Amino acid sequence: MRHARRRVVRRGTQLAAVGGLLLGGAMVTTAMASETPGTSAVPFSSATEAGDTGASLVATLGTARTAGSWIGADGKPVVAVTDEQAAAMVKRAGAEPKLVSHSMNELKAATATLRAAPRVAGTAWAVDYRTNRVMVEADSTVSSSDWSDLSRVAAGIGSYVQMQRSEGKFTTRLNGAQPILSTGGRCSAGFNVTNGTTDFILTAGHCGPAKTIWFDEGQGNNQQVGTTIDTQFPGSDFSLIQYANGKAGDNADVVAIGNGQGVRITGSADPTVGQKVFRSGSTSGLHDGTVTALNATVNYPEGTVTGLIQTNVCAEPGDSGGPLFSEGIALGVTSGGSGDCTVGGVTFFQPVTRAMAALNVQLIVSKQAAAGAQSGAPTPSTSATHSAIAPSAASPGSAAPVGTSDGTGLIARLTDTRNVGPGLLVVGGSLVALVATRFIRAEQDRKAYQRYYSATWG
Repeated sequence: MRHARRRVVRRGTQLAAVGGLLLGGAMVTTAMASETPGTSAVPFSSATEAGDTGASLVATLGTARTAGSWIGADGKPVVAVTDEQAAAMVKRAGAEPKLVSHSMNELKAATATLRAAPRVAGTAWAVDYRTNRVMVEADSTVSSSDWSDLSRVAAGIGSYVQMQRSEGKFTTRLNGAQPILSTGGRCSAGFNVTNGTTDFILTAGHCGPAKTIWFDEGQGNNQQVGTTIDTQFPGSDFSLIQYANGKAGDNADVVAIGNGQGVRITGSADPTVGQKVFRSGSTSGLHDGTVTALNATVNYPEGTVTGLIQTNVCAEPGDSGGPLFSEGIALGVTSGGSGDCTVGGVTFFQPVTRAMAALNVQLIVSKQAAAGAQSGAPTPSTSATHSAIAPSAASPGSAAPVGTSDGTGLIARLTDTRNVGPGLLVVGGSLVALVATRFIRAEQDRKAYQRYYSATWG
């Protein structure tokens, strides 16, 4: 399956990152990505509001009378319904109804049948709300016999299960947003989270097992960042890296998108199909697209992951674990997919809400955003600088300074012995040797690593 080429914003190698310990001391000016001119005026104040309206209608009507909701091209919520009475209720609520043949109960039963079939690595499926179908995709690694077997399962369910083949390969995307390195590879910082006493990085689970030690590659500083203390993969795809000194530092609520620009994250939410989203990563930079499906299942070679967000945002090796966001709201961390940022592709994300609930942590947000949440009126923040952006451009979120309160770089503050715990000042000889060996070879290894994965990406 070929994908339409998307216009993108490239940022180089030192690109997207979570705020806090992994950023330098630059100032953020504007943050933007391209969007096709001529988009209709949005009747709802935000995608979150439109999505909430659709979700509320689905919850009220029930899964026997609905088949999902999404955001239409005009920004209005659309709800798939199975009868005229339900359609009338949707209209009265200010949303657009779409009559469909199959309820969500039927669609979920179809995915349950697919899950019960023998597992085939290189396959994925999700409910396409807009076409009222279950889309099953198989990549180039799936054999003809496995394809035939899976096609027979799909045919037994019904014609609303559609099969298609992809030229790429479904792979996890080990590497990352602002690069963090371990002896096992390279990955991304996603979002900063906390349990109230200790701060962590939320990233992809396939990045490494528990007790993996991570280092910061930024600005040539081989500073230990932290250690993975909890990971879930496969099944889900998230992990928690505890900061070495326990704290994320200043501007922990800022996600960098390259060239000294950043987006202030004000909260977290579940996305809606059709929602405009942005993804950031150290290999491919800042890219935008839309959510195409929810609760997707992907059969990676390493195992099956369920409950993922499916998008048409491209990603490449080096983007794994990086942040997915919209309107300053955290949505997910990069899991995997197929394709690249030249021809386009499909990328899957672990929802941050489910990951945080499982890990019992909360997103780190600014005091202003936290106060808004407590007052019951959280609102995606907007930047004064956004008025300078062309009307046809879409902003990924609010602009914010990327640096410490005293104006020093965060990496410089990291290496200040006054801010480093005793455990980081005394490092065993074996660990020193391991780290030294790793980074002496870093440039050569990184080039070879990228060439290998570029060749095998599909």
